Amino acid sequence: MTHDMSIVSLMLNASLVVQLVVLLLLAISVSSWAAIVRKLSAIKRIKTLNEEFERVFWSGTSLNELFNSASQNAKMSGPMERIFASGMREYQKLRERRISDAGTLLDGARRAMRASFQREMDVAESQLAFLASVGSISPYVGLFGTVWGIMHAFTGLANLQQVTLATVAPGIAEALVATAIGLFAAIPAVLAYNRFSHDVDRIAIKLETFIEEFSNILQRSLGTASASNSASGH
Repeated sequence: MTHDMSIVSLMLNASLVVQLVVLLLLAISVSSWAAIVRKLSAIKRIKTLNEEFERVFWSGTSLNELFNSASQNAKMSGPMERIFASGMREYQKLRERRISDAGTLLDGARRAMRASFQREMDVAESQLAFLASVGSISPYVGLFGTVWGIMHAFTGLANLQQVTLATVAPGIAEALVATAIGLFAAIPAVLAYNRFSHDVDRIAIKLETFIEEFSNILQRSLGTASASNSASGH
């Protein structure tokens, strides 16, 4: 007596619990791959937009021109441009209130940029928790299916007079498929999570560096303005 040992045949003959576990893992795997594709596209877009803005920022364009451009293209801008716009917006609001203290102006701009930075990082880190959960939970879900399948197989063998490898193998094989599919779902999710976490960390470092550099530019401009005011007063 021969058994069809293909994965499809094994799953069709498996117990209901094992079939449900396998369907759940396949759905998780599809969702995981969809999240990976979306995240690849999103991180690539963030890097491209940040590099484009950074190139324009250091090209010598005035801060007011950059701010006007960032305000007009808010929906199409990248994280770095939005952080710059939030800092400049707060800086200009404080100036409009006739606040001349350099420390107050700089602190206000930095707080606005920090708040914008946190919002941008929340967006950049989205779906990472899902991938981490898939990577850590999927093997255990598959293992649960395997344990249940083996229990079901041995329960069915209890009524047989003679047990051979041929009678044991199909039940064990269909149970082990659940573990294999659990690993199939987990491994890409873990690899993607590690890759994306590294990319997000690099993006965060770049944005924090920009905040410090832009703060230094504002500080120098405030120092120059105060020096010129002092000279005109004399």
